[in-house]
Amino acid sequence: MVALVLPRLVSFEGSARRSASVAERNAAALRSAYWLVLISGFVEPLVYLLSIGVGVGALVGDLTLPSGAVVDYAAFVAPAMLASAAMSGALSETTFNFFGKMKYMRLYEGMLATPVKPFEIALGELAWAMARGSLYSAAFLVVMVALDLTTAGRALVAFPAAVLVGFAFGSLGMALSTFMRSWQDFDLMGSVQFALFLFSGTFVPAESYHPALRWLVEVTPLYRAVDLIRGISIGAEEVLGGLIDVGYLLLVTVAGLLIAGRRMTTLLCK
Repeated sequence: MVALVLPRLVSFEGSARRSASVAERNAAALRSAYWLVLISGFVEPLVYLLSIGVGVGALVGDLTLPSGAVVDYAAFVAPAMLASAAMSGALSETTFNFFGKMKYMRLYEGMLATPVKPFEIALGELAWAMARGSLYSAAFLVVMVALDLTTAGRALVAFPAAVLVGFAFGSLGMALSTFMRSWQDFDLMGSVQFALFLFSGTFVPAESYHPALRWLVEVTPLYRAVDLIRGISIGAEEVLGGLIDVGYLLLVTVAGLLIAGRRMTTLLCK
């Protein structure tokens, strides 16, 4: 038994080490101007929170959820902004940056001259994207606690949920990027991302939509992310609903990674 298990453990350790080296390469390549990009990714959802959540919230007042719970409108919107920040941070790294490295810089072709495999490159890039997404999530949760939109205890629980959201969108973005032919193809992705931001229960409960539209909203990944983080942040999460959200996001993560790894093998190992 040991003779069978030990080689697999060694192989897994080597694969993890090679994936980590891909993420370390991205950290070593950082430039000072890159921090401006990081800051802008955090500021955008914060502006939405202050303008719509707090500003419009002053006119809306309290919001009664379908479960009967009454919450402040800003507290309702804030978890959706957190989910959107995790999504944006992960997609920024695994779409434009990933596509540029693969298509134009030919960076991954050089990596494949080493023992690194396509799936390990995808895993390393996803890990790096999550470092960026986790930074957004942590900073945004601090703001939520400072504005009394959630408690510190709930923020600690919401953080790993936000990390999972980043993993899901990071792997999804990477998989989609392998099908892109040029920069113009990303225009469609940007439109889809903005539509998800507006119609994923971000500013109103999904129950407010027409039944014909509601089912479509509830099967989108951002809605599952918003539903999970909102339930944790305001303390209204149902166990079954939370498990469905987590299972959905895990499925998206695994499927995205597998597709990205296979597509990179096809594109880079011709």
